[in-house]
Amino acid sequence: MITKFIKRILRRDPMVKHTQANNTGAPKRIPKKTHRIDPHLLSKNAVKVTDTLQQAGYEAFIVGGAVRDLVLGIGPKDFDVATNATPDQVQKLFRKARLIGRRFQIVHVTFFGKGHPEIIEVSTFRALLDNAGDHVAESGRILRDNVWGSQGEDAARRDFSINAMYYDPSSETVLDYHGGMADIQKKTLRMIGDPAKRYREDPIRMLRAIRFAAKTEFTLEAATRAPIAKLGTLLKDVPSARLFDEILKLLMSGYSWAAIQGLRDAGLHHGLLPLLDHILDTSEDSKEANQFVKLALANTDQRIQAGKSVSAGFLFATLLWPDLLKNWNANLAKGMANIPALQDAMDDTIATQSSGMTIQRRFESDMREIWSMQPRFEKRVGRYPFRLIESPRFRAGYDFLLLRCATGEKEASLGQWWTDFIAADPSGQDALMASAKNETGNSASPAKRRRRRKPKSATPTSVESDPS
Repeated sequence: MITKFIKRILRRDPMVKHTQANNTGAPKRIPKKTHRIDPHLLSKNAVKVTDTLQQAGYEAFIVGGAVRDLVLGIGPKDFDVATNATPDQVQKLFRKARLIGRRFQIVHVTFFGKGHPEIIEVSTFRALLDNAGDHVAESGRILRDNVWGSQGEDAARRDFSINAMYYDPSSETVLDYHGGMADIQKKTLRMIGDPAKRYREDPIRMLRAIRFAAKTEFTLEAATRAPIAKLGTLLKDVPSARLFDEILKLLMSGYSWAAIQGLRDAGLHHGLLPLLDHILDTSEDSKEANQFVKLALANTDQRIQAGKSVSAGFLFATLLWPDLLKNWNANLAKGMANIPALQDAMDDTIATQSSGMTIQRRFESDMREIWSMQPRFEKRVGRYPFRLIESPRFRAGYDFLLLRCATGEKEASLGQWWTDFIAADPSGQDALMASAKNETGNSASPAKRRRRRKPKSATPTSVESDPS
């Protein structure tokens, strides 16, 4: 400890000098009795990162949305740390650390323990854009972002006041540069600086404003809301992949329906993602489709708020199902066979989304599997049920079927049959298939039960093959 103390006093690090010399203003220091952050909500690994950096002579704070959630009494899902140490200096202090990014380098510090590994993202205080003018294009697009600055500059660069607070676990103090604590008390979401300028710098901030307002149930400040309707077209210039990631965050925020309503109220839904236009369609013809989508979103929100996992592919499959069903029925009316009609409807439905944000292929594959499974649930005789239940995506397809039953699209008895079939023993499954045969009048012969193969015992020298 004495050695660390001496190093801290005698350190002559140019990064520390720069930070001390360029502070843009003293923050308001908020003590524990005021912010009332519960230490039990903190990540032990995030605290370990700040402690390690501070003991090495650097400044280090938990920052951003984690501080906002802590003040609100919510356990953050992710923890970010901000410091005046450069990425290279951070990396040297941790064994499991790697540099991420090109335009602005950050460090991911990984901790392994029970359950999933935890990644603490560590970033260096950044300089204000105005102080790095030769690194910014005339349009406001950032060309190069590896410009270090002070904590005050770093706070000014953040988007909303409630996301610009810094928490020091060692002193249990919150540093508030832009009145974020007061805005939390007023339940107001306010952009730091000139909102129109900040939106032009990064149009994604408009979507973040809607998402945060839905999650926190805060009201967008008038000046923060005003430019959104006029500047919404800037989202067309955002790379499709980045736009997709932000929409996915919005839909999987745990408050998706409120967020979608917020998009409509701000005028951001048209052309952003065609499926959003259909979701918000209030016409009489769309009521049944909207009921299905609302139920799907409600179920998704409940799972996320309960800390359960959610498949993005499943979510998009439900959001696009009303369109697919419409196209499927239209193909059947033309005289197409059932399965070809469904396959053609899939192609048409996914193609309609390309006019806005493109759904990534990895999720498209999941969607197609879930949709393709739906006609197979109708076949409840012979070997069909056994083959279907062995499908890797069976559970997702089954959950999708239950949604269709819950909205009245399919008889509730069909979903119940599969629920019973999953839980039944072999004799019970035979009885269920016999009842399905009598119900449908199908003359197919009963299934011949296949013997389950015993798994081969693994030997110490066996190696699983890589499918790739």
